[in-house]
Amino acid sequence: MDGADQDWVALTDAPIDVDGLTRWAVRPDCGAVTVFLGTVRDHAPGRPGVSALAYEAYEEQVGPRFRAIVAEARTRWDLGRVGIHHRVGALVPTDVSVAVVVSAGHRGEAFDAARFCIDTLKATAPIWKAETWEGGVDWGTDAAPVAEVGQA
Repeated sequence: MDGADQDWVALTDAPIDVDGLTRWAVRPDCGAVTVFLGTVRDHAPGRPGVSALAYEAYEEQVGPRFRAIVAEARTRWDLGRVGIHHRVGALVPTDVSVAVVVSAGHRGEAFDAARFCIDTLKATAPIWKAETWEGGVDWGTDAAPVAEVGQA
């Protein structure tokens, strides 16, 4: 955890503890907690029958990117706790690959900040996935160049 235990970013090969992350985000001065979970789907564009994903990350850069995302979110909204956890390694359909949790005084801020965090993570974090589906194995078709946090 970072920032006097108000920010918690992690890259892990273990299942994400969604319940623990959500409990951690609750504060007595925050009336809203928003949780976003990204889960593995059983299909991708043009790839029916996805049976597995393998996430890889440039680990040395992920932590600083996640912290930059949280810092930027804090400049935009008055937030309590912010957590971003992403999983790497082999996953199967319904596994949680990413979790974003945000607490704030009100639901609007919590929803807006959580959406900003996941959208910015997708655009700026050096994390890639390989898909296994009925027709083969290859990198995900939604890959894009990695942007800087302020430019996403």
